[in-house]
Formats: sequence, C-alpha cells, structure tokens
Amino acid sequence: MMEKGLQLFAEKIKVLREQSSMTQADLAKKLGLTRSSVNGWEMGLSAPSTPLLVELSKVFSVSTDYFLGLDHGATLKIDGLSPKEIAVLTDIISCFRENKNK
Repeated sequence: MMEKGLQLFAEKIKVLREQSSMTQADLAKKLGLTRSSVNGWEMGLSAPSTPLLVELSKVFSVSTDYFLGLDHGATLKIDGLSPKEIAVLTDIISCFRENKNK
C-alpha cells in the first residue's frame, strides 16, 4: 500500500497535469525528464527531488507547500484579467463557499 503522503502527491500531480491539458510526456519534456519519471510520481512509486518539486510548483502555479500537504489552497493566476473579470471570479468563489457551508 502506498504511503498516504505519497498518495496525496500522486493525486495532486495527476489532477494538475490533466487540468493543464498536458500529457505525461508534455510534463516530462518541460522538466527535462522521461515520461516514465512522471508516471512513477503519479503511480506513487517515487517522488521528485527538491529542485524538481520547485519546478513543478512553477509549472502549475502552486506552492511547494501545496504539494507537500502543508497548504490546502491553490493559487489562481489572474494576470491579464480585467478588474471586472476578477470580480466575477471572486463572486463565483464566494458562491461556492457559501453553498459548501450550508
């Protein structure tokens, strides 16, 4: 059975990769690795080195703490959005939070 921390990391990396419409090969190429390395992370068979963890954080715009399970929030890049678009996103997030708390 996979260690819980490694399992959570495996799930996070796969979800972030899929949300970014990347294949394992695409991510591997960005990091200068083989696809089997990325597959190993997603299967929970291995974990990236510290420098690769930092690179993964940059690729997916999340903190290293997010990958390590110390920060449960994710970062949403809003660069290039208008103030009106940012306000709409903020309203949507508030709506989701209100519904969750009901």
